[in-house]
Parts: sequence; C-alpha cells; structure tokens
Amino acid sequence: MKKIKLLYILNVANKVNNFSYTSMIAAQEMGFEFHIAGNWSYESDEERMADEERYGIRIHQIDFIRTPYHPDNIKAYKQLKALAEKEQYDIIHCNTPIGGVLGRIIGKQLNVPKVIYQAHGFHFYKGAPKVNWIIYYPIEKWLAKHTDALITINKEDFELSKSKFKLRGKGKVYYIHGVGIDTDFYTPDGEIHKALRKESGLSDNDFAVISVGRLESNKNTETLIKAVSALENRNVKLILCGDGEQRKYLEMLSAELGLENQVLFLGNVTDMKNVYRAADVLAAASFREGLSRTVMEAMASGLPCVISNIRGNTDLIEDGKGGFLCEPTDFKAYSEAITALSQDASLIESMKNENLNRIKEFSIPTVVSETKKIYGEVTGRV
Repeated sequence: MKKIKLLYILNVANKVNNFSYTSMIAAQEMGFEFHIAGNWSYESDEERMADEERYGIRIHQIDFIRTPYHPDNIKAYKQLKALAEKEQYDIIHCNTPIGGVLGRIIGKQLNVPKVIYQAHGFHFYKGAPKVNWIIYYPIEKWLAKHTDALITINKEDFELSKSKFKLRGKGKVYYIHGVGIDTDFYTPDGEIHKALRKESGLSDNDFAVISVGRLESNKNTETLIKAVSALENRNVKLILCGDGEQRKYLEMLSAELGLENQVLFLGNVTDMKNVYRAADVLAAASFREGLSRTVMEAMASGLPCVISNIRGNTDLIEDGKGGFLCEPTDFKAYSEAITALSQDASLIESMKNENLNRIKEFSIPTVVSETKKIYGEVTGRV
C-alpha cells in the first residue's frame, strides 16, 4: 500500500512545538510521511535538520506574514505552491487564517486528493463585529467547498460549521479537544509551590493571580487591573506574563490606580510551568479565543480560572465549578470572584480537583486518537 504523504501548514513558529504535535504523532502512528511548513526561527539549517532527525519529519520554510492581507504573503503563496508541486502531497492539513486560505487554494489548483482545514477560532462568532462577518464569513463559506474535512476545537464553531458550510463531496465537520495538553508536565506540587513563592518574593499572605498572553487589545488586561483596584485586599498580586504594544499604557494605568506594588509585569516568560506552580489563580479577560491553551495549562496545573464568558472558555470552565465566568469588561465581577477565592481555601481545593479531572478530556492521547480517526475517515484507512 502506498505511503501517504501529508503536509501540515501552520503560520509563524519558533520551532516544532505543541501546536502540531498531536497531528504529527497521529500521522506517524498511521504510517504517513509527515511534512510541516511554516515561517520558522531556526538559527541554522543544522538546528532545523536536528529537529527533522529528532521527530522523523520534514520541515519546510515558507515566509508567511501573520497579517492575512499583507502583500508579502504572495511570496509565501508561490513558495507553498512550488513545494506542493514538487512533493505531490496526498493530504494538506492547513491551520491558521493565512495557512488555511493558501493551503486550500493550492489544494484546489493542484488537485490535492484530500484537504483538511483546522479552525482554531473563526473571526466571525456570536457577538463579533459585523465587519468580521462581512469579510471573513463569505471567504470561509467559499473555501469550505474545497475542503474535505473541517476540524473545529470549540462547540460554537462546530455547530456553526455544521449548519452554515457545505464541504466538498462527502466532507464532514469534526470536533476535537484542541491540540492536546501534556497533563503529566503541568502537575501541581505543594512543596514546589511554597519554594517558588519564596524564591519570587511572594509572602505567605500574598494571593497570586496570574494572567498570560500578549498585552494587546483582545486580551483586555485593563479589566484585570481595574479588578485589582476594586479589591479591598492589598495582598492580591496580579502577575502579568507577556509583552506587547499595550505594556506602557497598562503600566501607566497601574501607576494611576496606585497599584505599583500589586501589578507585576514579568514580560515574556519561558518557564511557565513554575509560574503556574507559584500562583493561586489564573485570570483572563479576553474578548475572543478559539480554545485557550493558557487556560488548559492552568487547569492542568490545578489552578481555578477566573475567565471571560466567551466561546472556547465555556468549553473548558463551568461557572462555579472549575472557576468563574465573567463578562469581559465587568471588572467588578472579576473582583468579586478573586475575593471569593482568596477567602476560601476549600473552594480553591474543589476547583483544583475539578480542573485536574476535566483537563483529561483535552490530553495529548485523547487528541491523537481523535485526529487518527479523522485521518482514517478522510483517507479510507479507518
């Protein structure tokens, strides 16, 4: 039987990472030859080839630009098309807006037998600006006609896709539990928790609330800072992990509210595992998510999650069980949720246990199994 050759397309990445890991394992367990294309940050060909050897895959450089309508993506299109013509892939599995568009256009042009698109959160959704529906929805509806399998990672996108899109031939819409979390890696440890807090300068009375992500408008970190300002408990520390264009503004806001000692800006953090272990709660006020990896990592670390009541987040947290769901701009609701947790150790313990159990559904073995099923159905090798 002919060995199937699969091209997995993402966008911009430093190196091969968790984003593609479950698809890579699923393809390899089915005997496929796995190729991956993206805009990489490898420092040398030797470093890239070392990863090829390590994972048993082929890694291709495509000069994608994150902004979908950037003219330089024409160059990326030409590179990707040349690669697909040369390698004669049996399957294209494309991801991200730009990868999804270019991958499916090229799949149509070159008559690639099977084309899969994995949506990590449509730009059109309940409550999205009308302009998002005007721009992105028609494009997605047209591209669906050239797609054999559409994979969604949250229930809202799944239901919308089933009702709104007509796929090629007998194409189907699938739901899977994200891209997989290594639940053995993010494990809580009481002794390490104490040691890390001491190392980072947190006192026994401090209540550490972490927020992770770029400091930009969609992440809505302003709401969290206002929530801390509304607290009566000055031992609550909001620890921001990430950087971005709003950092100076958020630093000024914190200063204006007299929170210099309560809002800590760590910048980009490489050792998130230990930051989770040192924290008491995760908070996030995003306006839009597909399925937040940060929330899943926090759940696997045993943290209660005080997060926005939006698509994707509602797939992960049930209000009052694994945390609290708040409207994105309702800083008073965030403040009340943080207060409730800071005053009730038994509530934190029950939410910890809820999340450690719930996150098992989103583990790597689960998602590998779901992905293999899709690959099997698409190729007829069930």
